[in-house]
Amino acid sequence: MSTRLPWRPAASVDPVPVLVAAQRVSDDLMDGLAGPRARQAAHGLRRLFGVAGLGLADLSGSLVWSGRPAADDVVASALDEVLHSETPVSEPGLLALPLHVHDELAGVLLVTDGKNAVARQAAELVVHALERGRLEASAEQAAEAELRALRAEISPHFVYNALTVISSLVRSDPDRARDLMLDFAEYTRYSLARHGEYTMVAEEFRAIETYLALQRAVLGERLRVQVRVAPEVLAVAVPYLVLEPLVENAIRHGIEPRAEAGFIQVQGMAEGNDCVISVEDDGVGMDPARAAAILAGHGDDGGVGLANVDRRLRSVYGPWYGLTVETETGAGTRVVVRVPRFQPGVLP
Repeated sequence: MSTRLPWRPAASVDPVPVLVAAQRVSDDLMDGLAGPRARQAAHGLRRLFGVAGLGLADLSGSLVWSGRPAADDVVASALDEVLHSETPVSEPGLLALPLHVHDELAGVLLVTDGKNAVARQAAELVVHALERGRLEASAEQAAEAELRALRAEISPHFVYNALTVISSLVRSDPDRARDLMLDFAEYTRYSLARHGEYTMVAEEFRAIETYLALQRAVLGERLRVQVRVAPEVLAVAVPYLVLEPLVENAIRHGIEPRAEAGFIQVQGMAEGNDCVISVEDDGVGMDPARAAAILAGHGDDGGVGLANVDRRLRSVYGPWYGLTVETETGAGTRVVVRVPRFQPGVLP
């Protein structure tokens, strides 16, 4: 007669510490297998998967170890074979697995006295961490490239006209020529100098006022402007160089094409927890479908930096924020920027 023992659930592993450890390893590998925290990542992997020894090597063969390493000649032979064949290698007491990131060899994982399944799980975690690091690095590079593109979009036509006006005033009105030259120097400093990722609304409005002062000197009575900003939004942090391109767009494609005088109004105000900035002109306007195409990045050169600015805002604040364009042919254009007044991680 057999006795049936009462069923008891198997002891479970708390997933929280495991996930925390895996996240820590992923963070340590953000700079790649040759990064400053690669050895720390190896320590974390060895503890996480409970193997006797674990090594990480980059494509140059540079190796970091945690725990008990295998014999030097065995490691060197396995590492060389994996780097050349891009296939797994098994030696007595050692497994060496290639690490492929986006179908390209990125390095090698070596495990001593570990099971094949465990080694493959560790390799999968490393590959995911390296892929994440590359994606985030690509996103940062794209953001820097977009910022460089905005700087490069400073109109040579505007620069030429501004300097021509300044030179014409050197003798007839030297004081005004001096003031405009200082404005021009400040404008180019802000637009071209290296800045951090974020600045304050106050700095963006200061750049706008400098740019408008130069444009008024160029266009004379053809341009009337009004700038108003509420004090409570002056310290709001925003991505650098997001407002000046909107004002430049309003002048170049709203006011300059028309023969009569035009009016541009720039306003900044608080609406609840949001900062709302609008740039409005009474110029030629455009077809709404064309405006939508420009924002989507499919338009012609009728929108200086609009798609660029919109992408940058949405990448920082999320899809609910960004640019809104209200326009109609012959009825002017109003571009609205809406950002949260307080956003974690967004600091000038």
